[in-house]
Amino acid sequence: MGDMKDESSVANAIETINLEMTYRSGRVDVPAVQGLNLTVRQGEFIAIMGPSGCGKSTLLHLLGGLLQPTGGSILIDGIDISKLSDSERTTVRRKKISYVFQRFNLFPTLTARGNIELAKKIHGNGAPNSNGIAPIFEMLGLGGKFNFRPSELSGGEQQRVAIARAVINRPSIILADEPTGSLDSRNSHTVLRMLRDLNEKLGQTIVMITHDSEAASTASRVIEMKDGRILTPTARYSYEPEFERLY
Repeated sequence: MGDMKDESSVANAIETINLEMTYRSGRVDVPAVQGLNLTVRQGEFIAIMGPSGCGKSTLLHLLGGLLQPTGGSILIDGIDISKLSDSERTTVRRKKISYVFQRFNLFPTLTARGNIELAKKIHGNGAPNSNGIAPIFEMLGLGGKFNFRPSELSGGEQQRVAIARAVINRPSIILADEPTGSLDSRNSHTVLRMLRDLNEKLGQTIVMITHDSEAASTASRVIEMKDGRILTPTARYSYEPEFERLY
């Protein structure tokens, strides 16, 4: 990913300290995240892997401020969101975090452009002009699809619109929840290459959960989870040339 930055000069986008999340099931406490410590540097692209029930989805929801932890701290750009009220966490989430889901969650009656403009309005920054949208559409290979509705787009194109919607406000962090889970192999490769482009060209911080080791290899760092804990030291993967060929 180009020249490595001096670690001391790069701030943390995300830091968790002894993070805990326990659910109550009847009279039984079910731990989902246990004493988890994680640091994600600004501009880093990490993948979180693990079997179903390992806590990776719960962790993503905690990082996004959708859940309140039962213990520990979560710092987003230095702000401890675990100490905030629901409304305060919502404000931080709106300003600093965007999601990309397995299901595209596009509004079917709006065009690709309309879906992105709506995201801009919801985040309080007004509707972007054409110059604001066009570069992101071009980067994601959607330059000719401004006025297409979701039903007129392929699954891969819909996911790319969802990604454009997520980055139009330049959030500090993108949280991607199985973003290729409903795509075929070719569209998966294309979407993963787009995420890597956003990371490399815009310096976008991305945290992606996935069950697919090939998808995880797109990231610069992979974290494995089991039983609510980080299982192994992080592993670093090399860039896969096949993404370049498919792009």
